[in-house]
Amino acid sequence: MQYLALLISKERELTPDERAEGMAAYQSFHAKAASAIRAGDALLPSATGARITGGPKAPTVTDGPFAEAAEIACGYYVFEADNLDDALALARDIPAAQNGAIEVRPIFHTFDSQWTKRSQAQWLALLLEPPANVNTPGTPEWEAEAARHGEFAGAAGDHIVGGAALHEPATATTVRVRDGEVLLTDGPFAESAEIATGVYLLSAADRDEAVKLASMIPASGVEVRQLAGVSGL
Repeated sequence: MQYLALLISKERELTPDERAEGMAAYQSFHAKAASAIRAGDALLPSATGARITGGPKAPTVTDGPFAEAAEIACGYYVFEADNLDDALALARDIPAAQNGAIEVRPIFHTFDSQWTKRSQAQWLALLLEPPANVNTPGTPEWEAEAARHGEFAGAAGDHIVGGAALHEPATATTVRVRDGEVLLTDGPFAESAEIATGVYLLSAADRDEAVKLASMIPASGVEVRQLAGVSGL
């Protein structure tokens, strides 16, 4: 089964020594978890991103950074794991778990990552909904939502590089590591008023095109962020 691990942390400027130390920590993690990693990348600072609300019919674009969030998404992984316990074991070894949090959610179906159009910038579109709007996979409401995403896929065409829908928020587990102790919390990231329901990986020539594509996604909110373009994170 596949799991999305969303890395969440406070956003701050790192010193050169901190950056080098962090890169070494992620290289060590990748060497250990390589067989389970299906995709992953760091996200560029939120100041370079945008948030779209209002849905495709009346989109409103707000430029980053997103001051209302104390901690924000800073990267992601897709893991292949036999079960949730194995996925959580991977998540607790992610360096970001030491100071931030890792939200682990099972993916509905299989993560589709063609990784085409490598010459163009890659963008992550994180789909967000208020908890009351989140539908359970397999229900008629979810099927109707999936049909709208099918229409988006038809319109966006090759600009969609990959994507995945997530299981309901109750399936989420948040992982933190503090002073060597692993802390697990059931449910989605507690400080957020919105719940992630899925992700798209988008291929776009520039930020304007990425925002235009994200504005077409049928979701209450979409946070579009540029990938750092590194292997893993």
